[in-house]
Amino acid sequence: MKVSKKTFGLLPNGKKVHLYTLKAGDLTLSISTLGATWTSLLVPSRSKGTDDILLGFGSFDGFVNNSYYGATIGRFANRIGGAKFSLGGIEYILYRNDGENSLHGGRMPFSGRVWKADAYEEQDGVFVRFELKSPDGEEGYPGNLWTAVSYGLTKSNEIVADYSAKVDASCPVNLTNHAYFNLAGEGRGMNVLSTELKLYCPSYIEVDDAFIPTGKILPVKNTSLDFQIRKPIGRDIGEFSSKKIGGYDHCFVIDGEIGKLRPFAEAYDPFSGRSMRGFATQPGVQLYTGNFISSLKGKIGSVYQKHSGFCLETQHYPDSPNQSGFPSAIFGPGQDYQERAVFAFDW
Repeated sequence: MKVSKKTFGLLPNGKKVHLYTLKAGDLTLSISTLGATWTSLLVPSRSKGTDDILLGFGSFDGFVNNSYYGATIGRFANRIGGAKFSLGGIEYILYRNDGENSLHGGRMPFSGRVWKADAYEEQDGVFVRFELKSPDGEEGYPGNLWTAVSYGLTKSNEIVADYSAKVDASCPVNLTNHAYFNLAGEGRGMNVLSTELKLYCPSYIEVDDAFIPTGKILPVKNTSLDFQIRKPIGRDIGEFSSKKIGGYDHCFVIDGEIGKLRPFAEAYDPFSGRSMRGFATQPGVQLYTGNFISSLKGKIGSVYQKHSGFCLETQHYPDSPNQSGFPSAIFGPGQDYQERAVFAFDW
Protein backbone atom coordinates (compact mmCIF):
# COMPACT_ATOMS: atom_id res chain seq x y z
CA MET A 1 0.00 0.00 0.00
CA LYS A 2 1.19 3.49 -0.74
CA VAL A 3 0.04 7.03 -1.42
CA SER A 4 1.80 9.77 -3.38
CA LYS A 5 1.12 13.48 -3.91
CA LYS A 6 1.97 15.84 -6.75
CA THR A 7 0.94 19.24 -8.10
CA PHE A 8 -2.03 18.85 -10.47
CA GLY A 9 -2.41 22.47 -11.62
CA LEU A 10 -2.97 26.12 -10.77
CA LEU A 11 -6.32 27.91 -10.76
CA PRO A 12 -6.64 31.42 -12.24
CA ASN A 13 -6.65 32.82 -8.69
CA GLY A 14 -3.27 31.24 -8.07
CA LYS A 15 -4.45 28.43 -5.81
CA LYS A 16 -2.45 25.24 -6.18
CA VAL A 17 -4.33 21.99 -6.72
CA HIS A 18 -2.77 18.66 -5.72
CA LEU A 19 -3.39 15.14 -6.93
CA TYR A 20 -3.15 12.17 -4.55
CA THR A 21 -2.66 8.66 -5.93
CA LEU A 22 -3.55 5.72 -3.69
CA LYS A 23 -2.54 2.11 -4.29
CA ALA A 24 -3.90 -0.82 -2.30
CA GLY A 25 -4.86 -4.33 -3.26
CA ASP A 26 -4.99 -4.38 -7.07
CA LEU A 27 -6.53 -0.90 -7.48
CA THR A 28 -5.11 2.58 -8.06
CA LEU A 29 -7.26 5.62 -7.28
CA SER A 30 -6.33 9.25 -7.97
CA ILE A 31 -8.12 12.11 -6.21
CA SER A 32 -7.75 15.85 -6.76
CA THR A 33 -8.05 18.51 -4.07
CA LEU A 34 -10.21 20.47 -6.54
CA GLY A 35 -13.68 19.27 -5.61
CA ALA A 36 -12.27 16.25 -3.73
CA THR A 37 -12.61 14.64 -7.14
CA TRP A 38 -11.96 11.03 -8.15
CA THR A 39 -10.00 11.58 -11.37
CA SER A 40 -9.15 7.96 -12.23
CA LEU A 41 -9.59 4.41 -10.97
CA LEU A 42 -7.43 1.67 -12.47
CA VAL A 43 -8.99 -1.79 -12.22
CA PRO A 44 -7.59 -5.03 -13.70
CA SER A 45 -9.55 -7.73 -15.49
CA ARG A 46 -9.00 -11.41 -16.19
CA SER A 47 -8.50 -11.11 -19.95
CA LYS A 48 -8.78 -7.45 -21.06
CA GLY A 49 -5.95 -5.90 -19.10
CA THR A 50 -6.18 -2.92 -16.75
CA ASP A 51 -8.48 0.00 -17.51
CA ASP A 52 -9.45 3.32 -16.02
CA ILE A 53 -13.16 2.85 -15.29
CA LEU A 54 -14.00 6.49 -14.47
CA LEU A 55 -15.03 9.09 -17.03
CA GLY A 56 -12.87 12.16 -16.73
CA PHE A 57 -10.35 14.31 -18.54
CA GLY A 58 -6.79 14.11 -19.76
CA SER A 59 -5.81 17.50 -18.36
CA PHE A 60 -6.26 19.65 -15.29
CA ASP A 61 -8.26 22.19 -17.29
CA GLY A 62 -10.78 19.51 -18.20
CA PHE A 63 -11.67 18.99 -14.56
CA VAL A 64 -11.76 22.76 -13.94
CA ASN A 65 -14.32 23.23 -16.73
CA ASN A 66 -16.45 20.15 -15.97
CA SER A 67 -16.88 20.20 -12.24
CA TYR A 68 -19.25 17.27 -11.59
CA TYR A 69 -17.17 14.38 -12.99
CA GLY A 70 -16.02 12.38 -9.95
CA ALA A 71 -16.48 15.36 -7.64
CA THR A 72 -17.81 15.60 -4.10
CA ILE A 73 -21.18 17.34 -4.12
CA GLY A 74 -22.52 19.68 -1.39
CA ARG A 75 -24.00 21.35 0.56
CA PHE A 76 -26.97 19.57 -0.90
CA ALA A 77 -26.71 16.94 -3.64
CA ASN A 78 -29.50 16.70 -6.21
CA ARG A 79 -32.29 19.27 -6.51
CA ILE A 80 -34.15 21.58 -4.17
CA GLY A 81 -37.42 22.68 -5.72
CA GLY A 82 -37.97 26.40 -6.29
CA ALA A 83 -34.43 27.00 -4.97
CA LYS A 84 -35.83 27.65 -1.50
CA PHE A 85 -36.86 26.01 1.76
CA SER A 86 -38.17 27.09 5.16
CA LEU A 87 -36.81 26.32 8.62
CA GLY A 88 -38.12 27.68 11.89
CA GLY A 89 -40.42 30.06 10.08
CA ILE A 90 -37.59 31.56 8.01
CA GLU A 91 -37.47 31.15 4.23
CA TYR A 92 -34.02 30.62 2.72
CA ILE A 93 -33.45 31.52 -0.93
CA LEU A 94 -30.83 29.54 -2.86
CA TYR A 95 -29.11 30.13 -6.18
CA ARG A 96 -31.10 28.89 -9.18
CA ASN A 97 -28.85 26.91 -11.53
CA ASP A 98 -31.34 24.34 -12.89
CA GLY A 99 -34.30 26.28 -14.23
CA GLU A 100 -36.25 27.44 -11.19
CA ASN A 101 -34.43 24.97 -8.94
CA SER A 102 -31.10 24.60 -7.16
CA LEU A 103 -28.92 21.67 -8.22
CA HIS A 104 -25.87 20.11 -6.52
CA GLY A 105 -25.12 23.06 -4.25
CA GLY A 106 -25.69 26.07 -6.49
CA ARG A 107 -23.33 28.52 -8.19
CA MET A 108 -20.14 27.81 -6.21
CA PRO A 109 -20.65 24.24 -5.02
CA PHE A 110 -18.20 22.04 -3.14
CA SER A 111 -17.28 20.40 -6.47
CA GLY A 112 -15.57 23.62 -7.58
CA ARG A 113 -13.68 24.39 -4.37
CA VAL A 114 -10.14 23.53 -3.31
CA TRP A 115 -10.22 21.27 -0.25
CA LYS A 116 -7.57 20.93 2.43
CA ALA A 117 -6.20 17.38 2.31
CA ASP A 118 -4.02 14.99 4.31
CA ALA A 119 -3.11 11.39 3.56
CA TYR A 120 -2.96 8.67 6.18
CA GLU A 121 -2.64 4.91 6.44
CA GLU A 122 -4.59 2.38 8.45
CA GLN A 123 -4.14 -1.35 8.82
CA ASP A 124 -6.51 -2.20 5.99
CA GLY A 125 -5.83 0.61 3.53
CA VAL A 126 -4.65 4.08 2.52
CA PHE A 127 -6.84 7.18 2.71
CA VAL A 128 -7.02 10.91 2.10
CA ARG A 129 -9.07 13.15 4.40
CA PHE A 130 -10.49 16.25 2.73
CA GLU A 131 -11.79 19.24 4.72
CA LEU A 132 -13.78 22.28 3.68
CA LYS A 133 -15.55 25.09 5.52
CA SER A 134 -18.66 26.76 4.12
CA PRO A 135 -19.49 30.03 5.93
CA ASP A 136 -22.91 31.05 7.14
CA GLY A 137 -25.04 32.37 4.27
CA GLU A 138 -22.97 30.88 1.47
CA GLU A 139 -25.25 29.99 -1.47
CA GLY A 140 -28.13 31.04 0.79
CA TYR A 141 -27.70 28.26 3.35
CA PRO A 142 -27.77 28.97 7.09
CA GLY A 143 -24.96 28.15 9.51
CA ASN A 144 -21.21 27.64 9.36
CA LEU A 145 -20.61 24.16 7.98
CA TRP A 146 -17.42 22.13 8.51
CA THR A 147 -17.20 19.18 6.14
CA ALA A 148 -14.75 16.27 6.25
CA VAL A 149 -14.72 13.54 3.63
CA SER A 150 -12.35 10.57 3.70
CA TYR A 151 -11.77 8.50 0.57
CA GLY A 152 -9.60 5.42 0.64
CA LEU A 153 -8.62 2.10 -0.89
CA THR A 154 -8.49 -1.13 1.11
CA LYS A 155 -6.48 -4.30 0.60
CA SER A 156 -9.81 -5.95 -0.30
CA ASN A 157 -10.20 -3.82 -3.46
CA GLU A 158 -12.77 -1.47 -2.01
CA ILE A 159 -13.26 2.28 -2.15
CA VAL A 160 -14.47 3.51 1.23
CA ALA A 161 -16.13 6.92 1.37
CA ASP A 162 -16.86 8.48 4.77
CA TYR A 163 -18.83 11.74 4.78
CA SER A 164 -19.16 13.88 7.90
CA ALA A 165 -20.25 17.43 8.65
CA LYS A 166 -20.93 19.74 11.58
CA VAL A 167 -23.06 22.87 11.29
CA ASP A 168 -23.77 25.47 13.98
CA ALA A 169 -27.36 26.13 12.83
CA SER A 170 -30.10 23.88 11.49
CA CYS A 171 -29.40 23.31 7.81
CA PRO A 172 -30.00 20.75 5.04
CA VAL A 173 -26.92 18.61 4.35
CA ASN A 174 -26.62 15.99 1.63
CA LEU A 175 -23.17 14.89 0.43
CA THR A 176 -22.29 12.42 -2.31
CA ASN A 177 -19.72 11.62 -4.98
CA HIS A 178 -20.61 12.11 -8.65
CA ALA A 179 -18.34 9.48 -10.23
CA TYR A 180 -19.26 8.27 -13.71
CA PHE A 181 -18.46 4.56 -14.04
CA ASN A 182 -17.83 2.53 -17.18
CA LEU A 183 -16.73 -0.93 -16.09
CA ALA A 184 -15.57 -1.82 -19.62
CA GLY A 185 -13.04 1.01 -19.43
CA GLU A 186 -13.50 4.69 -20.23
CA GLY A 187 -11.25 4.47 -23.30
CA ARG A 188 -12.92 1.50 -24.96
CA GLY A 189 -15.52 3.58 -26.79
CA MET A 190 -18.37 1.52 -25.33
CA ASN A 191 -21.51 2.81 -23.68
CA VAL A 192 -22.98 1.32 -20.51
CA LEU A 193 -26.27 0.03 -21.93
CA SER A 194 -24.98 -3.57 -21.86
CA THR A 195 -23.80 -3.23 -18.24
CA GLU A 196 -25.96 -5.44 -16.06
CA LEU A 197 -27.33 -3.75 -12.96
CA LYS A 198 -29.15 -4.89 -9.86
CA LEU A 199 -30.54 -2.41 -7.34
CA TYR A 200 -31.60 -3.40 -3.84
CA CYS A 201 -34.39 -0.86 -4.18
CA PRO A 202 -38.09 -1.83 -4.08
CA SER A 203 -39.35 1.72 -4.69
CA TYR A 204 -38.43 5.08 -6.19
CA ILE A 205 -39.15 8.79 -5.78
CA GLU A 206 -41.71 10.06 -8.29
CA VAL A 207 -40.76 13.41 -9.86
CA ASP A 208 -42.47 15.98 -12.08
CA ASP A 209 -41.26 17.30 -15.45
CA ALA A 210 -38.67 19.48 -13.69
CA PHE A 211 -37.33 16.40 -11.83
CA ILE A 212 -38.70 17.66 -8.51
CA PRO A 213 -40.36 15.04 -6.25
CA THR A 214 -44.13 14.97 -6.11
CA GLY A 215 -43.92 13.54 -2.60
CA LYS A 216 -44.95 10.06 -3.72
CA ILE A 217 -42.79 6.98 -3.15
CA LEU A 218 -43.88 4.31 -5.64
CA PRO A 219 -43.03 0.61 -6.10
CA VAL A 220 -40.72 -0.32 -8.97
CA LYS A 221 -42.41 -3.67 -9.60
CA ASN A 222 -43.75 -4.08 -13.14
CA THR A 223 -42.11 -0.81 -14.28
CA SER A 224 -39.01 0.05 -16.32
CA LEU A 225 -37.41 1.11 -13.03
CA ASP A 226 -37.37 -2.42 -11.63
CA PHE A 227 -33.74 -3.51 -11.23
CA GLN A 228 -34.42 -5.94 -8.39
CA ILE A 229 -33.36 -8.75 -10.72
CA ARG A 230 -30.14 -7.97 -12.58
CA LYS A 231 -30.71 -6.73 -16.14
CA PRO A 232 -28.85 -4.68 -18.79
CA ILE A 233 -29.19 -0.95 -18.19
CA GLY A 234 -30.38 -0.55 -21.77
CA ARG A 235 -33.16 -3.16 -21.66
CA ASP A 236 -35.94 -0.81 -20.55
CA ILE A 237 -34.30 2.61 -20.93
CA GLY A 238 -36.28 3.36 -24.09
CA GLU A 239 -39.27 4.50 -22.03
CA PHE A 240 -37.20 7.47 -20.87
CA SER A 241 -34.58 8.05 -23.59
CA SER A 242 -37.02 9.76 -25.96
CA LYS A 243 -38.38 12.05 -23.23
CA LYS A 244 -36.91 15.17 -21.61
CA ILE A 245 -35.22 13.05 -18.93
CA GLY A 246 -33.18 11.28 -21.65
CA GLY A 247 -32.67 8.02 -19.75
CA TYR A 248 -32.43 7.03 -16.11
CA ASP A 249 -32.13 9.95 -13.69
CA HIS A 250 -34.10 8.61 -10.75
CA CYS A 251 -33.64 8.38 -7.00
CA PHE A 252 -34.29 4.88 -5.68
CA VAL A 253 -35.14 3.93 -2.10
CA ILE A 254 -32.52 1.57 -0.68
CA ASP A 255 -34.01 -1.42 1.11
CA GLY A 256 -33.19 -1.93 4.78
CA GLU A 257 -32.60 0.27 7.80
CA ILE A 258 -31.48 3.83 7.15
CA GLY A 259 -28.15 4.52 8.84
CA LYS A 260 -26.98 0.89 8.56
CA LEU A 261 -24.42 -0.10 5.94
CA ARG A 262 -26.37 -2.32 3.54
CA PRO A 263 -26.16 -3.33 -0.14
CA PHE A 264 -27.70 -1.01 -2.69
CA ALA A 265 -26.32 -2.17 -6.05
CA GLU A 266 -24.43 -4.75 -8.08
CA ALA A 267 -23.09 -3.98 -11.55
CA TYR A 268 -21.44 -6.39 -14.01
CA ASP A 269 -19.80 -5.70 -17.35
CA PRO A 270 -19.94 -8.75 -19.66
CA PHE A 271 -17.13 -7.45 -21.91
CA SER A 272 -14.44 -7.18 -19.25
CA GLY A 273 -15.88 -9.41 -16.54
CA ARG A 274 -15.51 -6.60 -14.00
CA SER A 275 -18.10 -6.26 -11.27
CA MET A 276 -18.87 -3.66 -8.64
CA ARG A 277 -20.95 -3.95 -5.48
CA GLY A 278 -22.19 -0.95 -3.54
CA PHE A 279 -23.09 -0.54 0.14
CA ALA A 280 -24.44 2.59 1.83
CA THR A 281 -25.95 4.05 4.98
CA GLN A 282 -27.95 6.71 3.13
CA PRO A 283 -31.69 6.44 2.37
CA GLY A 284 -31.40 6.57 -1.42
CA VAL A 285 -29.27 6.27 -4.52
CA GLN A 286 -29.57 8.30 -7.72
CA LEU A 287 -29.05 6.30 -10.90
CA TYR A 288 -27.98 8.60 -13.73
CA THR A 289 -27.00 7.28 -17.16
CA GLY A 290 -25.15 10.25 -18.67
CA ASN A 291 -28.19 11.33 -20.66
CA PHE A 292 -26.85 14.69 -21.79
CA ILE A 293 -23.25 13.84 -22.63
CA SER A 294 -22.49 14.72 -26.25
CA SER A 295 -19.10 14.57 -28.03
CA LEU A 296 -17.21 15.43 -24.85
CA LYS A 297 -13.44 15.07 -25.01
CA GLY A 298 -12.44 12.82 -22.14
CA LYS A 299 -9.11 11.29 -21.32
CA ILE A 300 -6.40 10.79 -23.92
CA GLY A 301 -8.15 9.79 -27.16
CA SER A 302 -11.55 9.33 -25.55
CA VAL A 303 -14.73 11.03 -26.72
CA TYR A 304 -17.82 10.54 -24.57
CA GLN A 305 -21.34 10.33 -25.94
CA LYS A 306 -24.76 9.79 -24.40
CA HIS A 307 -24.72 6.85 -21.94
CA SER A 308 -20.91 6.63 -21.85
CA GLY A 309 -21.09 6.26 -18.07
CA PHE A 310 -23.47 5.71 -15.20
CA CYS A 311 -23.60 7.26 -11.74
CA LEU A 312 -24.74 5.69 -8.48
CA GLU A 313 -24.94 8.68 -6.13
CA THR A 314 -25.79 7.58 -2.57
CA GLN A 315 -27.74 10.35 -0.89
CA HIS A 316 -30.78 11.67 0.92
CA TYR A 317 -33.83 12.07 -1.28
CA PRO A 318 -33.98 15.13 -3.56
CA ASP A 319 -35.91 18.14 -2.26
CA SER A 320 -36.00 16.61 1.24
CA PRO A 321 -36.13 20.05 2.95
CA ASN A 322 -39.51 20.67 1.28
CA GLN A 323 -40.93 17.16 1.66
CA SER A 324 -42.28 16.43 5.13
CA GLY A 325 -42.87 12.77 4.26
CA PHE A 326 -39.22 12.10 3.44
CA PRO A 327 -36.50 11.17 5.96
CA SER A 328 -35.13 14.38 7.43
CA ALA A 329 -31.97 15.83 5.88
CA ILE A 330 -31.77 18.65 8.44
CA PHE A 331 -28.68 18.67 10.65
CA GLY A 332 -27.29 21.12 13.17
CA PRO A 333 -26.11 21.54 16.75
CA GLY A 334 -26.34 18.20 18.52
CA GLN A 335 -26.99 16.31 15.29
CA ASP A 336 -23.95 15.90 13.07
CA TYR A 337 -24.04 14.44 9.57
CA GLN A 338 -22.30 11.07 9.23
CA GLU A 339 -22.66 8.67 6.27
CA ARG A 340 -20.64 5.94 4.57
CA ALA A 341 -20.56 4.37 1.12
CA VAL A 342 -18.43 1.43 -0.05
CA PHE A 343 -17.71 0.30 -3.62
CA ALA A 344 -16.19 -3.20 -3.88
CA PHE A 345 -14.61 -4.45 -7.12
CA ASP A 346 -13.98 -7.91 -8.55
CA TRP A 347 -13.10 -9.42 -11.94
